[in-house]
Amino acid sequence: MSKIHIKVIQPNQIRIDEEYDHIIVPGVDGDFGILTDHTPFITKIRSGVLQLFQNDKSEEYAIHDGFVTVENNMVSIVCDTIEKKNEIDSVRAKASKERAEKRIKSSEEDINFRRAEISLKKALVRLEISS
Repeated sequence: MSKIHIKVIQPNQIRIDEEYDHIIVPGVDGDFGILTDHTPFITKIRSGVLQLFQNDKSEEYAIHDGFVTVENNMVSIVCDTIEKKNEIDSVRAKASKERAEKRIKSSEEDINFRRAEISLKKALVRLEISS
């Protein structure tokens, strides 16, 4: 069975450069799966769970903001951050979630709600992966 080559690139390093059977990516319009011989495309990704499947085993990563390209069984993901379960500090993620929720509920005028919303989404993804 043919495989999909996946490369995940952060600004400072290549985090993943391997072959997998299929993957599930958190796209801005919803999660989508990629199998071998997928139609070429490019799209943005959102904070969410990246799932990589190989030989009936799966790996999950928290991934945050970027884009994905698919072409000729090669998937390239460029993202701000990607984290494995063992790289996530769940205490810190919970504190970040609580701070973001507090900012969103605040009635102060100088609160950047968009930034608080992004922080909340990232914290929720980290907590989902770390549990």
